Amino acid sequence: MKKETFVTKEQLDAIVKEYPTPFHLYDEKGIRANAQAVKDAFAWNKGYKEYFAVKATPNPFLVKILHEYGCGCDCSSMAELVLSDACDIRGEDIMFSSNDTPAEEFVKADELGAIINLDDFTHIEFLEQTLGHIPETISLRYNPGGVYEISNGIMDNPGDAKYGLTKAQLFEGYRILKEKGAKRFGLHSFLVSNTVTNDYYPALARTLFNLVVEIKQELGIEISFINLSGGVGIAYKPDQIPNDIAAIGEGVHQVYDEILVPAGLGDVAIYTEMGRFMMGPYGCLVTKAIHEKHTYKEYIGVDACAANLMRPAMYGAYHHITVMGKENEPCDHMYDVVGALCENNDKFAIDRMLPKIDKGDLLVIHDTGAHGFAMGYNYNGRLWSSEILLQEDGTPKLIRRAETLADYFATFDCFDEFKGKLQ
Repeated sequence: MKKETFVTKEQLDAIVKEYPTPFHLYDEKGIRANAQAVKDAFAWNKGYKEYFAVKATPNPFLVKILHEYGCGCDCSSMAELVLSDACDIRGEDIMFSSNDTPAEEFVKADELGAIINLDDFTHIEFLEQTLGHIPETISLRYNPGGVYEISNGIMDNPGDAKYGLTKAQLFEGYRILKEKGAKRFGLHSFLVSNTVTNDYYPALARTLFNLVVEIKQELGIEISFINLSGGVGIAYKPDQIPNDIAAIGEGVHQVYDEILVPAGLGDVAIYTEMGRFMMGPYGCLVTKAIHEKHTYKEYIGVDACAANLMRPAMYGAYHHITVMGKENEPCDHMYDVVGALCENNDKFAIDRMLPKIDKGDLLVIHDTGAHGFAMGYNYNGRLWSSEILLQEDGTPKLIRRAETLADYFATFDCFDEFKGKLQ
């Protein structure tokens, strides 16, 4: 499948006259269409809610667009809770799923009325000591351990993950929470990241639905909501077949009718916490070729670096690259596309076949809408880029300005010897 950009060369040429590269660009039209498709896919469940994983793309302008389609916020830190609150998203529109959680973050989540999803058995006592009470609505995160396998084979190894409670801890946790006054319970689990298969959610649902039936039988507790969390991925590579969210939703529906309805649990709400699927394909990193180097390999140096997109350097992740204006030219040149960090892994592509790239060409690095800008950093004093929304009418809107040197040095302002010197 050919990877298409959601922006034209003409549009980009106009945008870069106003906003210098590099920058992350987002597709409002695509975001809205996808949010509606997710909502439609799970419309069969009257309690369904998508809690967008804020960590994937923590920008209030984008969070507010998703909220228009009924999406809440999956938060895992103080900053994400504050961002959600600033977007007027509060109460049970927030799912607070964190780990190794500081006390003040539990306090903030409780103040906002968020659903707190506990990651560890010991957090039950910690939460009670911190808040002075146990919330009436509470959720527990389950880790089945071992290796998780579905029809497509081994997906991941939850037993090596730091997250969640064992089955024995889960059952004991619900029993204790009920004794301490909790009245409404949730179950959460996240086992696999970035799956490109329509089978993952239905397989996870089967695991959790059977567990919920067992909890009812053994503890007399009826789980009110089941959170399938994230893990529904995107097709980063052109030869991958993207997930079909309608098929995924229907797959979960079939398992729901097979397991929960006969057990008298037909009112259980289904929640999801997708970040990558909600935003990934609807963002790109726009950068300019500024150097070429001919040594033992052919290099193209661009004005973005791993500080703008960490995934290739950190994971060896593939991100497709389009050379704007040369989409139909033959990919007959092999390049490493690199940034300026003093690290040899600062490469967006290695031995990638691309059209001939000339200095000044604009490159679009695809699928950076989730875990792109969000994973940025300041190593080498590289500054965070701007974020721009390509609105439905095709015009750009600045939704985060680029960081400046003054921003970078701002935390030294409290020291008299540096005041006015670091600009």
